[in-house]
Amino acid sequence: MEYRKHGKIIKGVGGLYIVRLEKGDDPLAGTLAPCRARGVFRHNHITPVVGDEVEVIYTEASYEMLDGVPTPKEDGRDIMISEILPRRNNLIRPPVSNIDVMFVAMAAASPVPVLETVDKMLSILEHSGIEPVVVIGKCELDRENAARLADIYTLAGYRVFVLSCVTGEGVDQVAKFVREELYGKTAAFAGASGVGKSTLMNAIFPNLRLDTSSVSRKIERGRHTTRHVELFPITDDFEDGCIADTPGFSMLDFERFDFFSKEDLPLTMREFQPYIGQCRYTKCTHVKEDGCAIVEAVREGKIAKSRHESFVSMFNVLKEKKAWNKN
Repeated sequence: MEYRKHGKIIKGVGGLYIVRLEKGDDPLAGTLAPCRARGVFRHNHITPVVGDEVEVIYTEASYEMLDGVPTPKEDGRDIMISEILPRRNNLIRPPVSNIDVMFVAMAAASPVPVLETVDKMLSILEHSGIEPVVVIGKCELDRENAARLADIYTLAGYRVFVLSCVTGEGVDQVAKFVREELYGKTAAFAGASGVGKSTLMNAIFPNLRLDTSSVSRKIERGRHTTRHVELFPITDDFEDGCIADTPGFSMLDFERFDFFSKEDLPLTMREFQPYIGQCRYTKCTHVKEDGCAIVEAVREGKIAKSRHESFVSMFNVLKEKKAWNKN
């Protein structure tokens, strides 16, 4: 007998995908099933990613009875992902789809955050319709810088949490936000290596036991303890909501990847919105023109200077991007 089942990819490594199958009356309902993807996806240059809602096909040959319980075979060869359902969003880096909320993590120190990289990630999330939440960790190392960063992103209109997994301050507030705001949603943590994503997730969800490592003092860079994207249930049930740890992002290449165009860029800067359409010139680039409402807002301290500098940097890359450079 053939069974067709809806599920969500929660992990993918080396062509083997772990799919959480929805509940029901069939033998593998509600299980975590190792699956392979149909060859047609590869031929069509489509790669399933964590977070994808998929249709799965399996038969009696796909599982065995262990202690009277139907259990999927570990190699996944007999359970096939037959269809990837339409995605609400799909990120390139980190490779994950159908995300509702992304926690963008940075450290107050060790490593010192590269704000342009953070701002690139925020713009990509805004363009993708994903709600960003800014998390500033390791505040015990540099409280002055933690406060400075919090001011920048609070001014930009983001929900900001400042915390320390060493002292415990701020962790309860994040945990409360997860419990109250993420029910039934899919969220993820992303940030540069070594900023403490996995440590924070362990603090909020002690049962996860995610691998963590320290930051190299020589190069001020963390080691990649998270090597793949994986979804974890917020409670004991995936249907209550999921949260993902992701590999650290160190490069968001606007020249190689098509995140968005220079015309879309101003719309990805949340704090620019009240000023768009208020400039002297209709084709204002918001870089340095006289009469630019956004440039004036930066001068008046209504928009953080670092945010505008990130905007200018992204704009300069995007305006030089040629059609033949696109993938």
